[in-house]
Amino acid sequence: MKKFIAVLMSIVLVMSLGITAFAAVPGDNDVLKFDENGEFKIFNICDIQDMYPLHKTTKAFITDMLKIHQPDIVVLGGDNSVSTKETKADAIKEICDIFVENETYFTFVFGNHDDEQGVSREELFAMYKQFGGEYCLAYDAVPELTGVGTHNLTVKSSDGSRIAYNLYMFDSNTYVHDENGEWLGYDAVHEDQIEWYKSTSAEVKSENGGETVYAMAFQHIIVQEIYDLMFYKSPIALGEATRNFDGQSYTIFPFVHNIKEGVLLEVPCPGYYNYGQFDAFVEMGDVVATFSGHDHLNSFIVEKDGVDIVNTPGCSFESYGDPATRGIRMLTINEADTSVYKSEMLTVSEYVLGDGAYLTEFGDFSKLDAILGAFENVFFKLYFQITDLIYILSGIKM
Repeated sequence: MKKFIAVLMSIVLVMSLGITAFAAVPGDNDVLKFDENGEFKIFNICDIQDMYPLHKTTKAFITDMLKIHQPDIVVLGGDNSVSTKETKADAIKEICDIFVENETYFTFVFGNHDDEQGVSREELFAMYKQFGGEYCLAYDAVPELTGVGTHNLTVKSSDGSRIAYNLYMFDSNTYVHDENGEWLGYDAVHEDQIEWYKSTSAEVKSENGGETVYAMAFQHIIVQEIYDLMFYKSPIALGEATRNFDGQSYTIFPFVHNIKEGVLLEVPCPGYYNYGQFDAFVEMGDVVATFSGHDHLNSFIVEKDGVDIVNTPGCSFESYGDPATRGIRMLTINEADTSVYKSEMLTVSEYVLGDGAYLTEFGDFSKLDAILGAFENVFFKLYFQITDLIYILSGIKM
């Protein structure tokens, strides 16, 4: 009998050690995995930035896209709700209900506007967890970090045997003020969050036998390196003609030659300080692309040092937007080569001109808007192609 108990305790001990080791992998979960075709699909939905109740057009468009494309996970990119303090819980529940009712897993990051209505990030985070239930995969990895809700989620291989991909969600925080309380600009991902990322990246890599696990990063405010790629530096600040960051000024005249896909329709608004997040991505070698919202009109993809910097436009009918870009970014990763990905913009314009014509009945978006958006897309593509050709022929280098 004693021998039986000893054996049983040994088995329990081994199992518990195994579970502890497996659970210790940051971001581990039992639901995210590549499908039987070796694909994993992500929706990046940014800047819904709506009141309560949601505009019916926004709600119907997101719901239809979920049903048609069936993403494995949705990442809300911040400024998800600007509802009043009194209706904030109802607003968060309405957003969560879209994913719960469609049985779609989701996570989120906060933007600079999410907590401006008198409800703290901590309280908002709890609301998402409450109303999202099992479908909300967000968690606060290290509550002591700057911001709220920085975390990662791993994606298993199609056979479930290993970690095949990784998703990082960063709180890029809100605003920066000087010692006198004067507004300097937007905030960014801080040093402690960056150290968390580097540690997590190393742990996931170790769990994968020392092989790099490729990843994507999602946050609200874009990294400052976008200015090195898109705008010329200026030796001095020139008022409205420059954007200024911690001692460095850039003109607002874009160098569009570097755009791989999409369009630049407004001057980006990165953080005032650069704490080295992008450099950490390059150093660790796992992040293939970083995705931001914040700038509602921009849908560009540019590349620096092997990492794509991507802006997903707004999906809002409450805040500003553009018929050509308003929509959802769909990302598809193939298990056969996770170092690359496919990006596609699902725009309201294209949907209205196709099967979603009924969206015009809600009054937020007309058939004329859709036609204008389609025309803009053709114009922008032609404009960037011509501009690109001019730069190539002129021999101008950034």
